[in-house]
Amino acid sequence: MRTRAAGLLLGALADALLGDPRHLHPVAGFGVVAAAVERRTYADRRASGVGHTAVLVGGAVGLGVVAERAGRRHPVLGVALTALATWTVLGGSSLAAHGAGLAGELAEDDLAAARRRLPSLCGRDPASLDAAGMARAGVESLAENTSDAVVAPLFWGAVAGVPGLLGYRAVNTLDAMVGYRSPRYERFGWASARLDDVANLLPARLCAALCVALAPAVGGSPAAAFAAWRRDAGAHPSPNAGPVEAAAAGALGVGLGGRTVYAHGVEERPRLGDGPAPAPADLHRAARLSRLVGAGAAVLAVLAAR
Repeated sequence: MRTRAAGLLLGALADALLGDPRHLHPVAGFGVVAAAVERRTYADRRASGVGHTAVLVGGAVGLGVVAERAGRRHPVLGVALTALATWTVLGGSSLAAHGAGLAGELAEDDLAAARRRLPSLCGRDPASLDAAGMARAGVESLAENTSDAVVAPLFWGAVAGVPGLLGYRAVNTLDAMVGYRSPRYERFGWASARLDDVANLLPARLCAALCVALAPAVGGSPAAAFAAWRRDAGAHPSPNAGPVEAAAAGALGVGLGGRTVYAHGVEERPRLGDGPAPAPADLHRAARLSRLVGAGAAVLAVLAAR
């Protein structure tokens, strides 16, 4: 097998079987470094944010280039490094597990446990949500994060190998850290947010297409999923979360959107899908859809890798 394809396959299997690294997670380490760099680079200007993003993403891509070159000289090492990078940047197994766990806690009416778990899925304020709100937040976050944490890394790994894997994860992590329209980050985080939009433009549509194709596996209709994608995605404020969340809503036969409370403010999200609000059982189905989409994306990445 080709080195890159073999490494992507092994890394995806490691994520499926082992989940995230338990200790010293490299993505968390990158976050610590990014926070330290921010203390030196922060200024309420777009130019400062451009520099901040360039330094950190450039460093991640550079590290990937070094690993890729070493792998070309030693194919076995190349497979191992690609597999390690893939396992490091993927989060599909943990994502689906948290979604299923939240569904179980809501089904048992254990709202305290559900509120403790919710920050593992999204950045919303759990204290402001009732059971219905947490079910909706869980489904929306599963859909969006399946694209961000699974499909997009595999896409960029297939296209650009280890530099693509590490570079994409750096971009997406920076967006999560500074890509908010808050008073502090509206200008400084602009570059990270726009670069994340570009990096996810194709992967998000691939994720939405997989949601459409796999809708029957969760009791849904491909036609309904595609219709919701075409009809509703454009109303979402995010150019990439819109297609994924709309396609997932159609596949699951639920309605998403509404008042959404974040630490940086309140947003009114458009309605996606035309079904009822999600219930805990729908959250279980969303977790299953997330796993299936991740598996489909892994197969496509292995087939496309050069």
